[in-house]
Amino acid sequence: MKIPPHKAVSPLTILWCGAFIMTISLGIRHSFGLFLQPMSLSNEWGREVFAFSIAMQNLVWGVAQPFVGRMADRLGSAITMILGGAMYTLGLFLMATVESPGMLTLSAGILIGLGLSGTTFPVVFGAVSRAMPPEKRSMAMGISMALGSLGQFAFLPGGLFLINQVGWSYALSIMACVAVIIVVLAWQLIEPKKAKTLKTDDARCSAENLNSSARQRELGEQKELGMWASLGQAMRHRAFLMLSVGYFVCGFQILFISVHLPSYLQDSGIPASAGSTALALIGLFNILGSYLAGLWGGKFRKPMLLSGIYSLRGLLIVAFVLAPLSTWSVYLFAACMGVLWLSTVPLTTGTVSAMFGVKNLSMLGGLVFMFHQIGAFVGGWLGGLLFDATGSYTLVWWICVALSAIAAAVNWPIQEKSATPNEPRAQHAAG
Repeated sequence: MKIPPHKAVSPLTILWCGAFIMTISLGIRHSFGLFLQPMSLSNEWGREVFAFSIAMQNLVWGVAQPFVGRMADRLGSAITMILGGAMYTLGLFLMATVESPGMLTLSAGILIGLGLSGTTFPVVFGAVSRAMPPEKRSMAMGISMALGSLGQFAFLPGGLFLINQVGWSYALSIMACVAVIIVVLAWQLIEPKKAKTLKTDDARCSAENLNSSARQRELGEQKELGMWASLGQAMRHRAFLMLSVGYFVCGFQILFISVHLPSYLQDSGIPASAGSTALALIGLFNILGSYLAGLWGGKFRKPMLLSGIYSLRGLLIVAFVLAPLSTWSVYLFAACMGVLWLSTVPLTTGTVSAMFGVKNLSMLGGLVFMFHQIGAFVGGWLGGLLFDATGSYTLVWWICVALSAIAAAVNWPIQEKSATPNEPRAQHAAG
């Protein structure tokens, strides 16, 4: 079917719009740790209240992600991102006016969690993967993740400035206005999805030199594999489950650090500005890490790279906890952690596409990401819970180290090969 020129959306437009949607979405989300102390003090809450709401945000994000991903696969990524952007905006506006823990959980936890599920990795990567030829997918995901990381760098100093100048409530209201841009960018991506999918399938089959009958058989297999069949296949696949365990660890570590690092530093006598700078440095160096992950993911075995990332995280945390704490040691830790921060995302998504192809990638990427967010829920909440119980974050840091060793071990033996041996398409899906 011929796509009318005025409706066609180029792969580069999908790449750039998707990347900048993640820039805003991840940038705002990355700044939430700055609000823990001012909101807790203003409302006379313990740290567990704020930590629980952010943990709930990540749990809702993760549980909703496979279903939101399925909606993106079926209805189109643009519609999904528009709805996600609207939810995100509403959640921020309500979060700016909360006066009770229940309202904080509703706004920061449920609404923003749903908004994130429609505006981040699985949905954006699904759109980008379908738009790109197989040999360019890993690099394209790395570029979009790197640009998404730009927001994690840019929003931190801006968020701290707003909190200091106008207070946490007005700062959140301003961020809500910025989130409206997500809807504007997503609107540019509306296109006839079925035509684009067939175009992508044709390009892949041509690249693999499949004859016409083989291509028709492949498309027939993709059409027959529905939502529940795809989910069942993934949950029975040993390598997919091992990948999910590693992603659980990633989520645990990332949310614990992003939410609790600023408060951990202030408890140790380090100025609040250092915490903001540290999170900004994580975002800045994550640009480099995400780009390298996308680049190397097309050249080396992705599970091997994931194993290396988790191992380095564990060693880095050990050095940070044992070394004398200073502003410069914090900045060094943040820079090194930034390189390892979200570099797991393109590698994990690329491994999923290598095993299952791209037809249901938003959904299956959302399924593995659900485990990431369950880990985030545990890490974010446990950090606040154990601090209130012990007055220290030390135990949680060592839990992060132990989990790094587990993640490195389970990722190493994973092989990038089709989950169904008769489907040669999946072996080259990641590029």
